[in-house]
Amino acid sequence: MQDWSGMSAAELGRAIGAGEIDPVELAAAFLDRARAHPEMNRIYARLTAERALAEAEAARIRAKAGHRRGPLDGVPVSWKDNYDTAGVATEAGSALLKGRVPERDADVLVNATQAGLVCLGKTHLSELAFSGLGLNPVTATPPNVNDPKVVPGGSSSGAAATVAMGLAPAAIGSDTGGSVRIPAAWQDLVGLKTTLRRLSCRGVVPLVESFDTVGPLTKTVEDAALLLAALEGCRPADLSGATLEGVRLLVLEGKALEDLDEVPRAGFESAVSRLEAAGARIDDAKVAAADDALGLSAILYTPEAYGIWRTAIEASPEKMFPPILERFRSGAGVTAADFVTAWRRLRELRADWAKAVAPYDAVILPTAPIAPPETERLLADSDFYVRANLLTLRNTRVGNLMEVPALTLPTGLPSAGIMFLGRPMQEERLLRLGAAAEAALA
Repeated sequence: MQDWSGMSAAELGRAIGAGEIDPVELAAAFLDRARAHPEMNRIYARLTAERALAEAEAARIRAKAGHRRGPLDGVPVSWKDNYDTAGVATEAGSALLKGRVPERDADVLVNATQAGLVCLGKTHLSELAFSGLGLNPVTATPPNVNDPKVVPGGSSSGAAATVAMGLAPAAIGSDTGGSVRIPAAWQDLVGLKTTLRRLSCRGVVPLVESFDTVGPLTKTVEDAALLLAALEGCRPADLSGATLEGVRLLVLEGKALEDLDEVPRAGFESAVSRLEAAGARIDDAKVAAADDALGLSAILYTPEAYGIWRTAIEASPEKMFPPILERFRSGAGVTAADFVTAWRRLRELRADWAKAVAPYDAVILPTAPIAPPETERLLADSDFYVRANLLTLRNTRVGNLMEVPALTLPTGLPSAGIMFLGRPMQEERLLRLGAAAEAALA
């Protein structure tokens, strides 16, 4: 059977449209490739082969009749196992949800199916999506394509692995504090975090509903744009003619550039130089609102997460990975007054941020300040785990706190990404900029 694993989702879609690839053969090839992979059970929680082949057959009929529903009609994708799939277990990487079978698909899966996308299966993730590392001893820790000794990034860990290892052309993840962008960066992919409420989260197992977002992990910016359109049920962004000429970018100084490991620093600095050479005008400045907001994170995230999951957690705490359990329980100590005060302050900081960055097309910073840590050390040293997890999510969390879309691109160095923060609900503009940046960084 032919190997299509190196092609982007857009390339596969064009080949289907040209009659060069049969959707059923394509789905079968990816299913076979997944089954044959030695790390299959660490990457996919379960395949949805029957559904995939049925959807692919429908796509084949539409393609032959000239009635394709969109540019990705017939293209298979993987789904993080916190997206509800009707009649198929959705367990969110947690023993607390073992055997949970939803009755209907998540809204974004409904939209994707209507656009003709083929659901290959469900991917492993950090427990209840509450870690940027991707380490999950409860279910599975997916591999990192660059180094088998290190973690893959999370929480969309299996999602990234499917794309990086050629087991899916693209993947759908979720991002509450960096959970699309961290695994994308650490596995040399494109990752898009959408603006809060741009895409429906109905049917997505919640973590912190005030920050939960949907987003794709892909090989290219074009794929990210096409998947955003499919998930939303709208027209894709026009990326033609995208250029960096005259684009204004702001390098975010302050906490975002502190404690950088050598490779992320080198990747970021090299990327900035190439963006400038391609015509971007780049300034460097600290935005106090970003650093101040990061200081509120613990008060904003953990109480809501614990409030959502307290009943289930306290009924069976022994089923949880202790560092994740402790992180949830830390929310119990935050008072309602402190929580409300923090949210009022964050709204002020968002206004300050918007004013400070208004002259710029995007704010740029390293996606993750550190390289992926070794799995064994994280398991052996709980203090190291906590420090590494918080540091991993520090830069990505700026996008969630400021309620803006964010795009991470590979820099050319392994597991080192550069992140672009845009303006609320302006994903199309951010994707055009990303396409131009992608060309400059290639």
